[in-house]
Amino acid sequence: MIGIVDPGGGNRASFGSGIFDYCLEHDISFDCLIGVSAGSANIASFLAKQHGRGLKFYSDYSFRSDYMGVKAFLKSGNYLDLDYIFGPELAGENGEYPLDYDTMMASDGTFLIVATNAETGEPVYFDVHSLEKGDNGPCMASCCVPLASKPVHYQNGYYFDGGLSDPIPFQKAMDCGCDRVVVILTKPRDFYRRKKNDALAAKLLGRYPAIQKALINRAETYNKQLDQAKNLERQGKVIILAPDTIGNMKTLTKDRSAIITLYEKGKKEAERLQTFLRD
Repeated sequence: MIGIVDPGGGNRASFGSGIFDYCLEHDISFDCLIGVSAGSANIASFLAKQHGRGLKFYSDYSFRSDYMGVKAFLKSGNYLDLDYIFGPELAGENGEYPLDYDTMMASDGTFLIVATNAETGEPVYFDVHSLEKGDNGPCMASCCVPLASKPVHYQNGYYFDGGLSDPIPFQKAMDCGCDRVVVILTKPRDFYRRKKNDALAAKLLGRYPAIQKALINRAETYNKQLDQAKNLERQGKVIILAPDTIGNMKTLTKDRSAIITLYEKGKKEAERLQTFLRD
């Protein structure tokens, strides 16, 4: 079994959308797909066979004031209004760019979305194929960046970004039976997180002590998983697809040219899949 994991990364996730569009162009499929944050949206568009949909969201919709900024905050109380991106106005059946749910739900393989439980700080894996049509709750939960958005209430719990608890979920793919896993990164493969900024942000989340702890430990969690992925890559069990550089791109950077450049880098890097999958 072949798995693929996409950790997202805000607008940097255009890199992953380029990889998935390459896979659509070359009829490449996977047995298990696991998305974190914006990576879950990339996978949804891929399984829906909607080439270019991800890039449209990063290079167009993310620039709109209804989604990000003061207007979004005044309207929803969130700097990032996830309801705007995943709700009926854009993604709904009659929205501006609806997701083809029927095609996505009819796809083969496992599709899991990672979110972080706000009370426990532990990862939760939502099985998309078990959801009702049009249920975007897991995607919204997985994309909920602390401080930028209030926790997403879904089913019987509250959730934040899945990257807090399982940022590079290759082990989950292996637990699902995969013997080889494609790992997408949206920063260069030799980038390691620093703890300083996460500890500062954690002080502002006193209401959620488990999320505070997850933020404080986020650098250690990410760096440990990255080292493990590199070790598995040396064994031929993992291939890491990452951009050589991201310039000045950060999670919420609005730079259309940089977003498109990362998308093209993703398509180019995806060419390495041919040898990995053949071998």
